[in-house]
Amino acid sequence: MISHLLPLPLVLASPALRAHCPTPPRLSRPPPHPRAAGFSGAALSAAGRGVGLGCVQAKGARCRASVSAPPAAQMGMDLYAQVEPYDTGFLKVSDVHSIYYEQSGNPQGHPVVFLHGGPGAGTSPGNRRFFDPEFYRIVLFDQRGAGKSTPHACLEQNTTWDLVADIEKLREHLDIPEWQVFGGSWGSTLALAYSQTHPDKVTGIVLRGIFLLRKKELDWFYEGGAAAIFPDAWEPFRDFIPEEERNCFIAAYNKRLTSSDPTIQVEAAKRWTMWEMMTAHLIQNNDNIKRGEDDKFSLAFARIENHYFVNKGFLPSDSYLLDNVDKIRHIKAFIVQGRYDVCCPMMSAWDLHKAWPEAEFKVVPDAGHSANEVGIAAELRSATEKLRDMLK
Repeated sequence: MISHLLPLPLVLASPALRAHCPTPPRLSRPPPHPRAAGFSGAALSAAGRGVGLGCVQAKGARCRASVSAPPAAQMGMDLYAQVEPYDTGFLKVSDVHSIYYEQSGNPQGHPVVFLHGGPGAGTSPGNRRFFDPEFYRIVLFDQRGAGKSTPHACLEQNTTWDLVADIEKLREHLDIPEWQVFGGSWGSTLALAYSQTHPDKVTGIVLRGIFLLRKKELDWFYEGGAAAIFPDAWEPFRDFIPEEERNCFIAAYNKRLTSSDPTIQVEAAKRWTMWEMMTAHLIQNNDNIKRGEDDKFSLAFARIENHYFVNKGFLPSDSYLLDNVDKIRHIKAFIVQGRYDVCCPMMSAWDLHKAWPEAEFKVVPDAGHSANEVGIAAELRSATEKLRDMLK
């Protein structure tokens, strides 16, 4: 999910960002970031986010023991070999935003569009690997304000329905009559919203880590539910906010992520992002944790994600995506869910499965949230291959 970093003052001081993303009055400066709950810098790279992280420590000692899996073991050989894009570009989708897109695989193949998570995470080269490059014309794009899209981390004209419209603009720009839709986490939210709006343009759907953007899902992750499983990751996220504002962490972080002080924005963004990065895998992934320390990535990820969540995803109702399943019931679809997903708990996938029993439902018994976990990656590849074989 990342491009070369610009110095943060330059990113935040850009005229486009100032013009299109006005911010509220300055807040008081927060205390320095302790990086993680009592961990030193060395310990943070070794400790992390996963069930299975465990240690016994003497009183006053810092925990340095952890269980981790190297990146190769996460995605392993379950996915296709890496391919490079044959086409890249930017599409101006509004008077504010231009989105980055790329195409790889077979130029004459069946089109598939990959919808990244967050919102605000952006795409990465590994996202191409879920698809057979000899069969699929693989389209990736960075949503408004994310990844290589410009202006970076911008919140103006940035809603679910703006993104749904962008997907259609990109499809038309690339002269694609219809395509398969693939999305995980927030990408599953956007995939459902797009497919329900344009079902006639969708040939198949693959969803992972289901997120329906309901209040109970946001409350679980941001208001203390997931903290029972990851108290070590939760405390730095919690402690950044004064006690008198802890009745709603999403709102409290919104004040800081939209502060006029760039330093406060960045510090809040890193706290917000690190909380999610440390909880996405069943067994910690140090590469994921490092992304939470990246100023540029964190700024877009946290600002855009929080902007959507404070606005309830810009959806008309809490159950909107479930209420509109009838519009896509006829489309061949696959739902892949990690049993121990802390970010997007299985209750949402289960609710979608009950509302949409026609979709093939796979629960991976030894996985968390990430698409890069071995069992999830294998099921996602299997889903794209089943859709491939149906289209041959």
